[in-house]
Amino acid sequence: MTDSALDLEPQTGVIARLADGVRDDQLTDGTPCPQYAVRNLLGHLLGLSVAFRDAARKDLGPTTDTPPDAAVPDIGPGWREELAKVLAELAEAWRDPAAWTGETRAGSVPLTGAEAGVVAVNELVIHGWDLARATGQPYAPEPAALQLSYGMLLAAADDPSRGGGIFGPVVPVPDEAPLLDRAVGLSGRDPRWQASAD
Repeated sequence: MTDSALDLEPQTGVIARLADGVRDDQLTDGTPCPQYAVRNLLGHLLGLSVAFRDAARKDLGPTTDTPPDAAVPDIGPGWREELAKVLAELAEAWRDPAAWTGETRAGSVPLTGAEAGVVAVNELVIHGWDLARATGQPYAPEPAALQLSYGMLLAAADDPSRGGGIFGPVVPVPDEAPLLDRAVGLSGRDPRWQASAD
C-alpha cells in the first residue's frame, strides 16, 4: 500500500490538539459516527492508538486481536493525559522502520506492517475529522497523512463488502471538492455533517 514510511507525529499532534480542545460538556454530544457520542469517539481513538502502537511493535495480544466493534468504547477520568501519552507512543512506534515491514495484526485482522501503517494513518485522519466536526473545531489534517488516507479509501471504494465492514457506502462528493471532503465521502460520511445546535 505504501513504499515508504510516514512520520505519524504531525497527525497525532493534530489529534492531541483537537482532544485538548474538547470541553467536558461536549462529551455526550453526537458525532458523525451514529453509534458514538464524543466520549465514545475519544475512547475509540484511545483504543486504536494502543492497538496500532502495539501492531507497530509486533506486540500481538489482546490489544491487537480484539475487533473494534467488540464493545462501545469509552473514556475514564484521566483520558486527556492518557490519550496524549498513547498518541506520542503511537508516533514513536511507527518511527521504527521495522514497524513497516513483516506481518502484524490490528483489530484481529492480519496485515503487513505497511498495510497497518496506512490503516493507522487513515484512522487518525478520518476520526480527526469526526472529532473536529462534533466539537466545532477547525480541522487541517497533515497533508501527507491526508493524501495517504485518500489513496487507501479510493482503492477500497469498489470493495463489494462495503456497507457491512469498516466503511459505509460511499457518499458522492464533487470531483472539484477539497481533498478532505472527498476522503470523508469515500469513508462513508457526509462532509456536510454538522453538530446539532441544541
